[in-house]
Amino acid sequence: MSDPSELSSEKLAQAIFTVNKHAKTAPDSKFLYQIKKAAIDQMLKEGKAKKVGLQYSRNPGLSQQRSDLLVECANYMFHIPPQKKDFKELPHLGKLSDNVRNPKTRMNLREAKSILQNYTGLTSAPVQKPSYQRPVFKRLGE
Repeated sequence: MSDPSELSSEKLAQAIFTVNKHAKTAPDSKFLYQIKKAAIDQMLKEGKAKKVGLQYSRNPGLSQQRSDLLVECANYMFHIPPQKKDFKELPHLGKLSDNVRNPKTRMNLREAKSILQNYTGLTSAPVQKPSYQRPVFKRLGE
């Protein structure tokens, strides 16, 4: 692949969309969300994406209410965790709208991960299975 900074905003947004879609159902989604956030942060720095505002999260977890940062990349919209300064600088848009949808994209996960890894420089850490240690049995009284 060519220079990562030459990738189009549209191609990067499609890759982020694909990774995000798979992360929602993946058993181990930590790396997928990590690469999504890194790619969006880099696109914001390069001016390929812009912050739109804050929206209430649909799944606030343990808290009563939580806000997510809405980011526009090409013609796609994504949510990432906000920083403290975002609450001061950006407007709050309220609830998520069910009318706004990202365009459908057909890209396989391997290609999307490859594009984002080349763009961000992030590599997945090899998954290490916990080593199994056989139990040691001793006779009573030993």
